[in-house]
Amino acid sequence: MRHRVKGRKFNRTASHRAALLRSLATSLLKYKRIKTTVAKAKETKPYAEAIITKARKNDLAARRYVASLINDKDVVKELFSEIIGKIGERPGGYTRIIKLGNRRGDAAEMAILELVDYNDVINAKAEEHKEKKEAKARAKKEKDEAQEVEEAKVVEEKSAKDSK
Repeated sequence: MRHRVKGRKFNRTASHRAALLRSLATSLLKYKRIKTTVAKAKETKPYAEAIITKARKNDLAARRYVASLINDKDVVKELFSEIIGKIGERPGGYTRIIKLGNRRGDAAEMAILELVDYNDVINAKAEEHKEKKEAKARAKKEKDEAQEVEEAKVVEEKSAKDSK
């Protein structure tokens, strides 16, 4: 029985597990939202929240500690400049897990792990992408209609010649 056994091993060595958590946390802070399995999301959530909590101190020791965990300098800069400014007043609970259902290939439970206060940023990007997609669809539809009209004229000319 697993009484009081914390953490998941993911069938990986300790160093591989640590690299996985660092990578997931870095991606979360970089993209504000990541799609992964539920187990990995549940394991990454406290890891990433501990990094954000440490970064809230915003002193040199905190910067060095966070830089040792996150291997991307740009993400560290963004964490201390933008993310802390936006989530700084929140007393914990910086991330959210949204379950998506099972993955098609292996039926693994999938989830989205996202930073709580960045929904508007993600939704704005999604809206922009949706508008581009709709505009492209409208342009294609107009193009197809124009081609159908041209084809219809050709059909009428052929029928007019056949009737004479």
